Amino acid sequence: MMDTALQRRRRWQRGATAVCGAIVLAVSSGLSTFAQTAPSKPDTSRSEVETIEIVAQPLSGFEKLNGTRTSFGKLEWLGGLVLSSSDKRFGGWSGLAMDADGQRLVAVSDAGTWMSSDVVYRGGRIAGLTNATLGPIKARDGGRLKRDKDRDAEAVLLLGGTLKRGKLLIAFEQNHRLGYFDIDGNGVSPPSRYLAVPAEARRMRPLKGFEAVAEIKGGRHKGALIAFAEHLLDGKGNHSGWLLARGRSSVVSLTDIGGFDPTDAIGLDNGDIIVLERRFRWLEGVKMRLRLIRASEIAAGAVLAGEVLLEADMADEIDNMEALSAHRAADGGTVLSIMSDDNFNGFLQRTLLLQFKLKDDGVMTRVSR
Repeated sequence: MMDTALQRRRRWQRGATAVCGAIVLAVSSGLSTFAQTAPSKPDTSRSEVETIEIVAQPLSGFEKLNGTRTSFGKLEWLGGLVLSSSDKRFGGWSGLAMDADGQRLVAVSDAGTWMSSDVVYRGGRIAGLTNATLGPIKARDGGRLKRDKDRDAEAVLLLGGTLKRGKLLIAFEQNHRLGYFDIDGNGVSPPSRYLAVPAEARRMRPLKGFEAVAEIKGGRHKGALIAFAEHLLDGKGNHSGWLLARGRSSVVSLTDIGGFDPTDAIGLDNGDIIVLERRFRWLEGVKMRLRLIRASEIAAGAVLAGEVLLEADMADEIDNMEALSAHRAADGGTVLSIMSDDNFNGFLQRTLLLQFKLKDDGVMTRVSR
């Protein structure tokens, strides 16, 4: 019988399920390798701004058993990297912002650090990160964030300028807040101010707070922010979210599809947004989804459904994918960058940086008038 790609994929999934099942048994018997070897989150309260070296290992493809495949629904695979560093603060990346041309990035971690670097491309494919700097996110008075719950950064947006001199918004969970920061050649400044948290958002659990935050860049809601809690379901089982504009907030909802939770979001030029979602089950491992929400759907009180662009599982090169950004390629197309949070557990997890191009780019990124 012909050994098709589908058959190979199913064998991979069965093998991954068996591995996850073995981990479950190990956990239940108290012999989990993860429990014995996983490092704790680093205390970055006394961290200083320092340059770091990042090692980048290219991925041969996105689908593990078919590395030559580049077409995935409405996305085109452009390449990806496995990133590592000897610096113990490297990891836990939960938010990502790219410059408009994709030549520079900044990431934030749930350990309370920021990292900036230049992005290297070869032949149109991402090849590495250079000139990397890592430093602490600070308090409003310029002091250190001493408590873990104050340092848990989960999203970052570039609101204006560039990553060499611009304005950022950083979202935090545990101590839920949305703050404005400046970034320049010296790194990320202390916050200038925080937004008022919507009353309904105060019901968010400590580790299930602001995860997906995007700026709406076109259409009738241009300039507004849209934010979703990682896991706060309303009475109809939808994910809770908020539109934030001109000092006011209104409730929106995101339909739940199969128990995935939103982990990040990014706005496109025409007012659409793309939401990154994740699901973990012991018997299947981790899954990832990208969902497109059209600008025409977005309104106060709306229940957003959108369109699934990509769903991936352990047969693909994914991990705990938490960070999403977008930029323009040299040909004008829109590139999505997705980064993973390794939970500071290099034994079982990886820091991945993946890139895809939107195929239907003329429709998705056209600026609305």
